[in-house]
Amino acid sequence: MKLFMAIVLVLVLATSALALEKKAYTMREDFGTEPLYDCALNYYYYIPCPTYSWFWAFTGWEYEDIIGTWYTVGDMSMGGWATCDPATCFELEQIRILDFAGYGIQYPGWFSVIFDVYCADALGCPVGEPLWTSTPQDFGFGWNYVVVDPPICLDDCATITDPALQAPRIVVTATHIGTNYPYPIYPAWGMDNISTAIEVACELHEDSCLDALYPRPMVSHYAEMHSGYFGQGAFTYCPVYYFCDGRDTSANCDLYGGIELCWRIYLICQGPTATEPSTWGNIKSMYR
Repeated sequence: MKLFMAIVLVLVLATSALALEKKAYTMREDFGTEPLYDCALNYYYYIPCPTYSWFWAFTGWEYEDIIGTWYTVGDMSMGGWATCDPATCFELEQIRILDFAGYGIQYPGWFSVIFDVYCADALGCPVGEPLWTSTPQDFGFGWNYVVVDPPICLDDCATITDPALQAPRIVVTATHIGTNYPYPIYPAWGMDNISTAIEVACELHEDSCLDALYPRPMVSHYAEMHSGYFGQGAFTYCPVYYFCDGRDTSANCDLYGGIELCWRIYLICQGPTATEPSTWGNIKSMYR
């Protein structure tokens, strides 16, 4: 336990050293506007309050800062829909992110990022060369979609560290390459926010969603966090440094715990167990 808390403290101190700015925002899910997909996976909490959720926007990035989230196909996804079948859902076709600044569209090149997808080990660290690298991406305000064209097969990532797992595990990273002097600063990356929802007395566990347990990862649906900071210009930190809730004033980040990037991956499924294509509008209607 002492070792665990020491690790958490190091993570908090390292994240604080980034000198990131944090601001709370509200945003709705893009109900009914998502593209068709077979299966989706994300780890962030959406806490209806009553139809929108609170998020944190983190800014203050420097050139070549790398952030990311790792995913294991077969994990349950926050949001209450079916778990992706690791035996059939192994093609990545799209990534969704949340940006609360939107200056990338207004100033192309100033705040660009490049995405990479790697096979990942048990700690979420990249293994080998990237499976895919995007072109420079500039974002508008809100939910943005990054198309992986053509879709990439993740099947080879299934047994990287655990032959018995038989589930693809990948890490998706974003590297800040914006040319805005002296720092790229943006995007204003959206991350989930439990503390503000509690502060304004939002009702948790609405619309048949999973409970938003906290502090993470000490109390959570998962034993570990999936989002964090990898370093600058290289994978200096692995495992990653977690992002601490913007309102957490504790010494060890144990008041509200870590937070997850509001990133989602969309997968193509093959075979008889693949799910039917759906949209957030369809999913939302199931709980009305």
